[in-house]
Amino acid sequence: MAEIEIDGAPADPARLAALGLLNYGHFTTLRAEAGRTRGLALHLDRLVRDCRTVFGAGLDRAEVRARIRRALPADGAPVIVRVTVFDPALGLERPAAPAVPHLLVTTRPAPAAAPGPLRVRTAAYRRELPEVKHVGLFGLLHQRRLAQLDGYDDALLLDDAGRITEGATWNLALYDGRELVWPEAAALPGVTAALLAGAHSGPQRREPVAAADGLGRFVAAVAVNAGVGVRPLAAIDGTALDPAHPVVAELRAAYERVEGERI
Repeated sequence: MAEIEIDGAPADPARLAALGLLNYGHFTTLRAEAGRTRGLALHLDRLVRDCRTVFGAGLDRAEVRARIRRALPADGAPVIVRVTVFDPALGLERPAAPAVPHLLVTTRPAPAAAPGPLRVRTAAYRRELPEVKHVGLFGLLHQRRLAQLDGYDDALLLDDAGRITEGATWNLALYDGRELVWPEAAALPGVTAALLAGAHSGPQRREPVAAADGLGRFVAAVAVNAGVGVRPLAAIDGTALDPAHPVVAELRAAYERVEGERI
C-alpha cells in the first residue's frame, strides 16, 4: 500500500489536488532498503538542480533526506520512494510568481522479482526540458500506451533527427559485442545510468545512434532506472536482441556491487 506525506505530515487532499490540477513540478525516484539507496548524492543533486530550473528556488538537501527517512518502513523492507517537489500555492494564471517548494514523498513496495525482458517500439517524441525529471508525464505515458496497443511493452523515443534518446521512463545502453554504447542525444541524465557507467569495467562509449541506420550491429541492450535496475531488451521494433546474453548478467552484477548510501 502506498504511503503519502507532504512536508513530513499526512498529505492534505487540497494540496494534493493542487498538484493534480496544475501538474507543475519535478521529482526523483529511488529504491531504498534497510535505510540505504544507491546514488543518494546524485538524486539529491538532481532535486536541487531541477528545483532551480523549474522554480528558481533553492532546496535543502538535509530536509529532503529527513523527509525520505521519515517515510521509510521501520522494518527496512525494500520500497520505491518518489520525492516530488511542487508549490501548492502556484496557479494556472501566474506560474511565474515566487515559488515556495514543498516535498511530496510517496512510498510503495518494491517489486519482489526482476521483470522480464522488454520488447519496445520506436516513436518520434521529445520530452519538454529533457534534462529535467519533471511531472509532465502525459506524452510519455501516451507513447507507452500506443506501443502496448501495438503489441509491444514500451516506447523508445527518437529525436527529430531519428536518433535514439531514451525510453519512456528509462535510459538505454546497447552492446555491440565489444563495447557498451550509450546513445548520445538530448535525454534525462539518469542516476542509474551514471552509476552503471561508473561501475562497469568493460569498454564503453557515447555516440549518436540513428534507428534508421539499422540496429542489427547490436547483440544485446538493457533498460536502466532506479526502480528495476538493469532490465534486458528482447527486441527494438523488428530487431531481435539476446536478453540472456552474458553482458546482461555482467551489467546486473556491476550495478549490484554499487554500495548503497545511508539515507
